[in-house]
Amino acid sequence: MPTVRVAVVGNLSLDLVDGGRPRVGGPPYHAARALAALGVPAVVRVKCAEADRSLLLPPLEELGLSIEWRPGETTATYAFSYDGDVRAMEVLELGSTWSADDVAGLDAEWIHVGALFQGEFPHETLAALGEGAQLSFDGQGLVRPALRGPLVLKAEPEPCFLRYVSVLKLSEEEALALVGELDEPRLSTFGVAEVLVTLGSRGCVVAVGQQLFRVPADPLDLDPTGAGDAFAAAYVVERSRGLAPLEAAENATQLVHDLLTGAR
Repeated sequence: MPTVRVAVVGNLSLDLVDGGRPRVGGPPYHAARALAALGVPAVVRVKCAEADRSLLLPPLEELGLSIEWRPGETTATYAFSYDGDVRAMEVLELGSTWSADDVAGLDAEWIHVGALFQGEFPHETLAALGEGAQLSFDGQGLVRPALRGPLVLKAEPEPCFLRYVSVLKLSEEEALALVGELDEPRLSTFGVAEVLVTLGSRGCVVAVGQQLFRVPADPLDLDPTGAGDAFAAAYVVERSRGLAPLEAAENATQLVHDLLTGAR
């Protein structure tokens, strides 16, 4: 199979939002929605338990992308609610970890790693993914301990695996938990060339080349579930097309707005 431009890898999840019925979630699903909207021929490799496959895979397959499923021992399951941009969340079940064998043959130029918790993608797995590819990494894998119960954020004590990462995507809450302030010197301490911090309805911050850029967004009073994952995927696509980080972030911000409002 020829090398594809963009791939996404990660666990699907069962999401219970505001007491509603279980629905498909997880970084790969929401990232795939962005990839489909952009018309990008991408590969999405996912895991969930066999028992949940019939519920979680069809909505993903309907997007028309190349989907590669791997069996997991468990399915990540979350219950959460929103008050504006503020989210309350409980981890009901952790997803499965990914080995180097699980990611073998994922031949892409850019790969977004949709991590959900610390240790989900071990050091050797990221090393295997990073061979010949630019990696984008979701900051959930830096701040979410592998624990069930109410979500707490705790910084990864040894994030040495970030040396394989070209783009680090953080939520505002995650960035503050890690470095305390959203300024370029602190965001540069990760040693990652491009750090993106999504600010919910207020847009995002881009730290690159010892500079800090702010990208505004039009405020929306809508369910923001998955917006950060869609942003990360759109950003990776735009970077793979040769756009500079700031322009890529501006385009990704607009795409998320269009997805949330139904314009795409």
